[in-house]
Amino acid sequence: MQPSPAEIARTLSAGRLAGLAYVAYRPGPHRVRHVVDAQGRVLLLVAVDSDLAEALRPQDGADDIATVIDVRDQPPSAAAPSLGRVWISGWARRLGGAEASRAALDFAEILPTGDLLDVGRGFALYHLDVAEVRLQRAGAAFDVDPYDYAEAEPDPLHHIERELLVDPDGHHGPEPTGFVRAQLGELPAGQQGEVPPRA
Repeated sequence: MQPSPAEIARTLSAGRLAGLAYVAYRPGPHRVRHVVDAQGRVLLLVAVDSDLAEALRPQDGADDIATVIDVRDQPPSAAAPSLGRVWISGWARRLGGAEASRAALDFAEILPTGDLLDVGRGFALYHLDVAEVRLQRAGAAFDVDPYDYAEAEPDPLHHIERELLVDPDGHHGPEPTGFVRAQLGELPAGQQGEVPPRA
């Protein structure tokens, strides 16, 4: 079964690929570290003294600002097909206090980085309240419902696909085996056993 546009969009934007942030009426784009946590929230990690932090500062008493995150796939080899490109647009709001602390833990589950220890001082976390998700793939464009996007599961092997192509057993044997078993279910009696070695 092929993944849905929502699943592909979640896979691309999960946080393993570099993203670009475009902020309404501000110069850009800006490179941004981001993740989509287990609840489907888009979180941005931004240095407080950066151009992006300045761009994300709301105006006229607002507490959020229109922002678009752009993420392109990086295929594991030159000959591999691309999953495409996803744009996530919405309203970015800086998190503070306990909310920022909880978000830092959620961010770390996806993309651990020492900079999370400095949230509230040298770094800030922003939540992007998603309004639209658009996926471009193989010359076609898909509008993805934000609810479907938040509920979708990303591909659990996407971030290690390059290593899997180079050495599938040496470094990541349990991951693909577990994934294949989960997709196919249990084998009928008499067909279970070890996978034969590669020739």
